[in-house]
Amino acid sequence: MSNLEAAVRAAIGSFVEPALGQTLQDAGAVTGLTLRGQRLELSLQFGFPTGGYAPVLAQSLAAHLAAAGHPGLELVLDLHSRISSHSVQRGLTPLAGVRNIVAVASGKGGVGKSTVAANLALAWAAAGARVGILDADIYGPSQPLMLGLVGQHPGSPDGKHITPLRAHGIGAMSIGFLVDPAQAVAWRGPMVTQALTQLLGDTEWGELDYLVIDMPPGTGDIQLTLAQRVPVAGAVIVTTPQDIALADARKGIAMFEKVSVPVLGIVENMSVHVCTQCGHAEHIFGSGGGERLAAESGVRVLGHLPLDAHIREEADSGRPTVVAAPATPRAQAYMQMARNAAGALAVRARDRSTLFPKIVVEAS
Repeated sequence: MSNLEAAVRAAIGSFVEPALGQTLQDAGAVTGLTLRGQRLELSLQFGFPTGGYAPVLAQSLAAHLAAAGHPGLELVLDLHSRISSHSVQRGLTPLAGVRNIVAVASGKGGVGKSTVAANLALAWAAAGARVGILDADIYGPSQPLMLGLVGQHPGSPDGKHITPLRAHGIGAMSIGFLVDPAQAVAWRGPMVTQALTQLLGDTEWGELDYLVIDMPPGTGDIQLTLAQRVPVAGAVIVTTPQDIALADARKGIAMFEKVSVPVLGIVENMSVHVCTQCGHAEHIFGSGGGERLAAESGVRVLGHLPLDAHIREEADSGRPTVVAAPATPRAQAYMQMARNAAGALAVRARDRSTLFPKIVVEAS
């Protein structure tokens, strides 16, 4: 190995991958590196879906190499992903065929949780993962409208199991597919939790890398019971920047901590509004709240999402932003958030596996 190749290899190893928050060396992500003159061929493997990520990552890597004294290299990236199953709460059995269940929750309603959940699922699918979404909001199911599935009903191959509906490449299940949308669901808590555990367990999800659970808003008995019964690998907390939403988001984090579900991070929704007429950017609900809550809770901010009328219009039309306008900055914000969430989950697996030392007892 030449001195130049060794220096380039060291520079690549020191690059901090944004979704993981780790260097490529610490992540064990480099699977191949060849330097031929000014052509650098680099193969990387990550624990999150990588479809569409190569151009974004290549730009950051090139800037990193230039700063390390290696400008002008022709970088050829070959990305692969290997999505693993992660542990769930003690006493619960992972769902057959589903590698990871990720709950999307909020301490209160009105923060855009369901919009975030839909775009998170669609972003993972767009990046190459196998994804499903379960709408767990019995009283106010939103996913049938957001996914363009209003009026459709799932089938059953044997009268016992349910085949999820398909929309934009993901499987979907919601109580909204099974009841009259004009009728209020007047059920008490035990009926709600029973209905949701049946929807989760009786649906034929097939082989999934991620199943997103769009949780009901709040932190009451229903939410706590679901968090105790559903085998969740990690949770994403959605909030807006204002203090009242952050106060409730703290309760959501505490709820998941109580049932030993790792919080992958915080999504600050409606972070900034950009005027469609003049381009002026304004933090209508304040700024910095997500960072303060993340620092206080010891988790990371997964993304800042804009307050944009197009996002609402796209969700209402049944084609959420990631599907309707994938090349726009607002869609790219969702894609980055999804990578960060999947990266946080991938790192969590390594962190949790090293929480305790290996103890060997030898006979005397």
